Amino acid sequence: MAQATGLSPAAVSYALRGLQVSEETMERVRAAAAELGYEADPIARALASGRTGMIGLLCGSLEDLWQQSLAVGISRGLREKDRYALILDAVGDPDRERALAQQLRDQRVDGMIVQPIDPAAPFWAQLCESLPVVAIGDSLPGTAGEVIFDNRRGVTLALEHLRALGHRCIGVLTPTRASTPDRPADVHVTAEGERLGLDIRVATAQHGLAAATQAAHDLLADGRPSAVFCFADSIAYGVYAAAGELGLSIPRDISVMGYDAHPMSGLLTPGLSTVDWNIDGIVRAAVRLMAAAADGGTRRRRIVQQPTLRQRGSVADLTTS
Repeated sequence: MAQATGLSPAAVSYALRGLQVSEETMERVRAAAAELGYEADPIARALASGRTGMIGLLCGSLEDLWQQSLAVGISRGLREKDRYALILDAVGDPDRERALAQQLRDQRVDGMIVQPIDPAAPFWAQLCESLPVVAIGDSLPGTAGEVIFDNRRGVTLALEHLRALGHRCIGVLTPTRASTPDRPADVHVTAEGERLGLDIRVATAQHGLAAATQAAHDLLADGRPSAVFCFADSIAYGVYAAAGELGLSIPRDISVMGYDAHPMSGLLTPGLSTVDWNIDGIVRAAVRLMAAAADGGTRRRRIVQQPTLRQRGSVADLTTS
């Protein structure tokens, strides 16, 4: 291959793995590989490099449609870097999250990307000492890289928007459990509610339409708030379902806001107002950080993802009524 391209063996190796060379060089090497019918032996490569080419992708809950989109995007992005994603689902359970993270480590993956359910869990620090970890959403101790959501800004955008439209009693549906009380978004929503003089009522709603719908039923039946702010668009879909079953109109009888701008949210009637985290940007950043860390990079990078407010028709303006 080196002879066919006129490049050094090292340059050819880097180009085949998509590392440290220009796009022109990569195209040149790949074209030569295709012409020669060259295919790298993954077992030989792993033995020579001590790497498997596998990256663990530990999802908090794949019942969350946004996390499904994240998993698809990251797996495709890793494939472009000549790596494969080993996708595992913690089903919203912190104990399962810990067990699966340790399982991925024991399987000798080259690194792990995780959107943690319980970022305060003490096992993360030890895990991050044994392999490169990139965290998405919330910060973890000792990671090789982080794509952190500015949850304070996201929560503030949502609550200030609701307050400006006259809402004072706001229900909040969160997937956070009693065993994981320190997630930043939940801490911020209580603090921001106090700052803005809002009556905030927090309730737990697990991902999945049936669970989210039941949680919304319970919230709407107990001194119904004027608006419901959901920490995932997929949970907001449960509010839409519950409102329909209760004969309530959105936004006339109940306003709804989401928190991740899933593409389906614009197809609802009315469209769901939501906080947009730019999933494409998150995917690109996470893949870039993971590829660098898995290749032995020691520079730790922290990328803070800024939200934007996507207004549609699911929030009523109470100031005009």
